[in-house]
Amino acid sequence: MPEDDLAAVAAFTPALRQVTALTRWVGQGRKLTQTGQLTMADARHLVGLLDTGDEIDPVIGERVFRTRSSAELPVLAIVVAWAKAAGLVRIVHGRLVPVKKNQRLIDRPAQLWNLMFAAFDQLGPAICSAGWFQSLLGDNFADGIAVLFGGIADGGGAAPTGAVQEEVWSALSARYYLDDATTEQLTRLRKTTDNDVRRAVAGLVTLGALAEEETASGMLRLTPLAEWALRSRYGAVAPGDQIAQLKITLLDTEPPVWRRLLVPATIRLDRLDRVIQATMGWTNSHRHMFIHPSGRYGVPDLDFPLQDERRTTLRDLADREGETVRYEYDFGDDWEHEIVLEQLLTAERGGRYPTCTAGASACPPEDCGGVHGYADLIDTLADPTHPERQHLLEWLGIEKGSDFDPAHFATADANRRLDAVILAATRTA
Repeated sequence: MPEDDLAAVAAFTPALRQVTALTRWVGQGRKLTQTGQLTMADARHLVGLLDTGDEIDPVIGERVFRTRSSAELPVLAIVVAWAKAAGLVRIVHGRLVPVKKNQRLIDRPAQLWNLMFAAFDQLGPAICSAGWFQSLLGDNFADGIAVLFGGIADGGGAAPTGAVQEEVWSALSARYYLDDATTEQLTRLRKTTDNDVRRAVAGLVTLGALAEEETASGMLRLTPLAEWALRSRYGAVAPGDQIAQLKITLLDTEPPVWRRLLVPATIRLDRLDRVIQATMGWTNSHRHMFIHPSGRYGVPDLDFPLQDERRTTLRDLADREGETVRYEYDFGDDWEHEIVLEQLLTAERGGRYPTCTAGASACPPEDCGGVHGYADLIDTLADPTHPERQHLLEWLGIEKGSDFDPAHFATADANRRLDAVILAATRTA
């Protein structure tokens, strides 16, 4: 979808319209209560103005339950928290006031939408319910949202809600010692966590980042808006911008392992590292560095001084066709890659960048001993009589030697891994 069309879609998402309307309503400032909440008079007005759907003074049976604080209105609380997280409003001396330098964003829906998307992982306190059982998502909101998006990416951009809830629960519960919890406690904790995941999904649906099908499985799909925002974090690309066609070759392997990529010419090296990891098939389990005549670039460390890759772009090292950069991964196995800038192209309208367009051969297994160890691994798997073969099968987690095919490569698989990496970067851009 062209970026102009995406901006138009962004302008009409419910969440963006609510945050925009709230910011306009704040005007020069609004007085808050002593507890930092909206006054009930303002809250009643905003529920109608923003069409939040919150129920004030709900009637249950024959009893009226008076709403005593705007904090009891969950959707309104999220809108206010979102406007603060996006930097449109803030609290100063007991008043909700505009952040003047950011008011121009109200008339720039694409920029505002991107900012709200990036700020979503700060909304944990507003989205996750408080009570006797705080959910695991409430304690780990940003990480849980990254898992949520990763689960959708693993499904090729779509996944059932139940499967996403299961992935979030599995990832977050692994951080805690729950062996002594009773069945009732685990059931309540799981239910509360699932409910908070549902609330987070609902927020992302109102933002237009997720679409939810009304089916029994409640399939969640990533929208073009979210894909555009996530990819822009790896180097914002507009039609006409410069794109680098790279060929990444893992040196001294047989069969040859290589990938062809299209990436923004201005992509930062730390992001290029993640693109290489995903498309090659590595697991990002070891250190890396880029090697160039101007120096070595990576994650700076006192024991291994490197220039900060976050401050350097691909264009800084290679801006002409034919230029090369070395990339080394795992300083024990010493996997050396050659990066060749094959062509400088022009970004096409609707193009997806970064992306993998071609390649050959499987990525070697991690920790197999480098080039020579990989060659021995291939020979061992091919020899049914080799004494180490069974041990190697168990180490690889496969049943027979043919389950690992050194010649196998699928562009679609590489791009699915790449999508997962980009999705997981929602909170680290």
